[in-house]
Amino acid sequence: MNNDKGHLIVLGYGDVGKRVTEILKRNNLNFLVVDAHPEVFEKADFDFVVGNATSEDTLKEANVENASTIIISLNDDNDVIFATLIARNLNPSVTIMARSNSYKSIDKIYKAGADYVPSISIVAGQMLARMTSECSKDACSLIDEDIRLYEGIDIEKHRVRDGDPLAGKSIKELDIRAKIGCTIIGIERNNNVITDITPSLVIQLGDVVAVVGGKTEIAMFKKKYLKN
Repeated sequence: MNNDKGHLIVLGYGDVGKRVTEILKRNNLNFLVVDAHPEVFEKADFDFVVGNATSEDTLKEANVENASTIIISLNDDNDVIFATLIARNLNPSVTIMARSNSYKSIDKIYKAGADYVPSISIVAGQMLARMTSECSKDACSLIDEDIRLYEGIDIEKHRVRDGDPLAGKSIKELDIRAKIGCTIIGIERNNNVITDITPSLVIQLGDVVAVVGGKTEIAMFKKKYLKN
């Protein structure tokens, strides 16, 4: 079990959950997976908890209270709704991305407390693992290439350069989520990945920030907070 703060949690290790974890592993992010079926973890090389993702005890064992982001990829929409409700209650500030298996459930999942709700009917084939570009000190090759977690929800990473309004500001000062609607979920600094994105964390010159949001929101983020 992962007891660190700021980790990411994936609820459900089916086809979608597996592709999410592939992306997280590739980018050395700190994450944990929850699934009710122990056999799916026979060859796992990451932290996991065996248990029902709609159980408060299971989510507490996964340390949901200290997670930065939760990705819910369960197969049943009722389970998605319950897991979202419990996770939001345990951690009011966590970012929740919850898969909807039917477009009819999207509104209910939002009401349960999710921040992003893609429909699985739109999702198919959209999971991409393209966060592989290497960043030099002065530039990031293909830095605008995104990871599409679901249709319409992207993660992009950008290096903070001299003159960018991000530099020297804390997460609380920037208040990007309230102002624009996207969220910083990770920072790469000196070859270390920070996923404990606290309000007091100050973004430094040279940091590579990972931002999640819709295409419109990320475009607004780049226009407002990045010089180039």
